[in-house]
Amino acid sequence: MLIAFSVAPSGTGRSDGSVHDAVAAAVEVVRASGLPHRTTSMFTEVEGEWDEVMAVVKGAVDAVQPFGSRVSLVLKADIRPGYSGEIDAKVERLERALDERTAEDHADADG
Repeated sequence: MLIAFSVAPSGTGRSDGSVHDAVAAAVEVVRASGLPHRTTSMFTEVEGEWDEVMAVVKGAVDAVQPFGSRVSLVLKADIRPGYSGEIDAKVERLERALDERTAEDHADADG
């Protein structure tokens, strides 16, 4: 299972609206999990079994809770039994497809 999630507090009382301290607390939970993961500017991806990744999400929400009066969670899941390593493999397949399209475009231009 591969999930992408974003968790952030609201009602922080910060005048600049920043939530970086809370997000850092959530990312610490993800990193401590030992599961394959990747954090970008908008989401964190985690790969593992259902119970493992959901425990990470719960831990991240719990870590963010003290930073505000409520927590917002956005979660997307790709549930594909029998597959692992998809956190990198999906991107690798995309890059190969783009490379193939570029090669075809060059062949058409030369043709």
